[in-house]
Amino acid sequence: MLRIHFTGKDLGGVRMAAGPDPLWETILSFHRIRDRRGPLVFGEWREETRARLKGGKGETALLSALVPPRGYFPDFLTPMEGRPGMDTGLEAVRATPPERVRAELALLAVERARPLRGQPPGKRSMEPPAARADGAPPLPALVEALRTYHRAAIEPYWPHIRARTEADRALRGRALLDGGADELLSTLPPMLRWRSPVLEADYPVDRELRLDGRGLLLQPSFFCRGTPVVHRDPTLPPVLVYPVTHADAPAVTDRSGPSLGRLVGHTRSAVLRAIEHGSTTSELARRTGVSLASASQHACVLREAGLVVTLRHGNAVLHTLTPLGAALLRGGATMDGFYARNGPVTS
Repeated sequence: MLRIHFTGKDLGGVRMAAGPDPLWETILSFHRIRDRRGPLVFGEWREETRARLKGGKGETALLSALVPPRGYFPDFLTPMEGRPGMDTGLEAVRATPPERVRAELALLAVERARPLRGQPPGKRSMEPPAARADGAPPLPALVEALRTYHRAAIEPYWPHIRARTEADRALRGRALLDGGADELLSTLPPMLRWRSPVLEADYPVDRELRLDGRGLLLQPSFFCRGTPVVHRDPTLPPVLVYPVTHADAPAVTDRSGPSLGRLVGHTRSAVLRAIEHGSTTSELARRTGVSLASASQHACVLREAGLVVTLRHGNAVLHTLTPLGAALLRGGATMDGFYARNGPVTS
């Protein structure tokens, strides 16, 4: 069980991440690529990524030494400087002080030797040489391994990862506006339970995290699964990485089929514009002057075309634009320009 203890000041310091964190997604996806869980969401991604990684065994071996399939991995792999982008994050990894690297590798060695929950007491994890505490791995080599893996596993799917994360962010943002931090913390996924002033979470070990007035950054993650993640070092800026809600659909889908052909039309253009800042189905119907059933149908077509993400939480359904939908709506190729070139297609 993980227990995060809040003060009144911490509630005022709860905030949402601006988008997905490239390094967190990179590290957590390395967990996903080595298991078989979540086949509907991750199955196609695993197959394609493994194919891209063929021949890159040196990079994956180095990452395997630092990121075991379960349990602790060093905090220096996910620095806060990685939030703006992969390049700044990798530079922060490269600049990690050697004494911190050695300390976290020593902790990793201890954790590898400890049986995980559900593991037979007599069984111990094998410790790869690069994970030993008697010498730090070469950070330039580690940075290149992370970069190579990120290009294969994350970059091709970044628009989809960002769309899912931004949909979750829109839902939490609405909760924050409607009811403050209490409401926001109450709407987090089911493995997180807000029992003021403590946020409890299912966790593989018992941990107590006291925020002590530092607030908390909530970081939704596409590749986080099952349980949230926090830094092991309690002195680091507090961040809670938690899984986004996935629809029963693959992470990668072919957007070149007939769905886009069904999209174009004046009504759906209006629906797309109405979703620009997030919209429930009932709000969508009201803003566009169509029935509730029609609004739901139009949103479904936009979703199939890859322009909209729909996130359900209890009885609430929130539609938000994907990066592709936002580009179509706001970019140089406007809907009106599309009509001028192609003519309207109604349905």
